[in-house]
Amino acid sequence: MKDFALITGASGGIGYYFAHELARKKHNVLLVARSGDKLMELKNLLTERYQIQCEYVAMDLSVAGAADQLFDWCTTRNYEINILINNAGYGLFGYFEKQEVTEVKNMMQLNMNTLMELCHIFLPMLKAKPKAYIMNVASTASYQAVPTLSVYAATKAFVVLFTRGLRYELKNTSVSVSCLSPGATSTNFIDRARLQAIKERADKFSMSAGSVARIGIDGMFKGKPEIIPGFVNWFSSQLTGFVPKVLTEKIAAGLYKDALK
Repeated sequence: MKDFALITGASGGIGYYFAHELARKKHNVLLVARSGDKLMELKNLLTERYQIQCEYVAMDLSVAGAADQLFDWCTTRNYEINILINNAGYGLFGYFEKQEVTEVKNMMQLNMNTLMELCHIFLPMLKAKPKAYIMNVASTASYQAVPTLSVYAATKAFVVLFTRGLRYELKNTSVSVSCLSPGATSTNFIDRARLQAIKERADKFSMSAGSVARIGIDGMFKGKPEIIPGFVNWFSSQLTGFVPKVLTEKIAAGLYKDALK
């Protein structure tokens, strides 16, 4: 029976390149995202270029019960998972009081609950493997409060802390657990978060999604606990531990003030 790497949020951005990196290393992949058309195109490309097995399912992971549905999809088809990459997630920008609570709850469901549930439901399968990996994708926003991205940053802080705790719990098992925290990356995050006003400025400091994916996959296989691509991103995340919180919050708020105009 063949093992697969399961990648959520695989239709674009970093997830798209996760699939390429793993396929290039001859890992079979299972792709999950909302867009079936994009997943089908990616499947055809990966199977032709890398000669690996690739399957996909179009699914909205921001709804309750999605983790159970995805697990059932895998088990009914006898797909064995030895790599779980929880990449699906998005942000919402703006003053909290002006945001729609339903949208915020959907983001929280995807960024935290579904991620946690997928780790829990696939863990017995992963522990049965001689070697297995979990990589949860957070953000450099997780290392400080970010006004106007308050809930998003909090969900990513959850991902970092949950991943570190889970890693410790599984340290004597075959499962290696890592957290990838990218900084500004050339993806559709800005459009989804409604931050188009700062898109031109953000592009100047963004890493390519391909570079982030490559660093993430390499770090995962090396068993790194936290992977922060780019020296500037790493340095700024470390600095938050030494700078007063009120200052880091002021700096973070200043990054997005133009988008409020």
